[in-house]
Amino acid sequence: MHKNTWVLSNLPLGCKALGFKWIFRGKTKVDGIIDKYKAKLVIQGFRQKEGIDFFDTYAPIARISTMRLLLTLATIHNLVIHQMDVKTTFLNGDLDEEIYTKQPEGFVMPGNENKVL
Repeated sequence: MHKNTWVLSNLPLGCKALGFKWIFRGKTKVDGIIDKYKAKLVIQGFRQKEGIDFFDTYAPIARISTMRLLLTLATIHNLVIHQMDVKTTFLNGDLDEEIYTKQPEGFVMPGNENKVL
């Protein structure tokens, strides 16, 4: 609530609220002692149906033949190639759509139990 991640509102007609799942884990030090506990709230987007809840799905992944072509061209033209692994690519992405989810357990606003986030 302090980060303005969501807004409490009524569920519009024709929409359904997605569920969620809490993920709890402990972060350990090198010696195996638990340093701190972490919690994530993960929305269950897999319950949506294509053509009803969403229309486009894509993942920008290169084919192996494309990668071979790029490596060949880089070798021919004496270019330097850099590889990068990004774990949090979509973590802070902005959505163009409105997504509604139920209020998480323990964070239900008193007097607004029927509202969604």
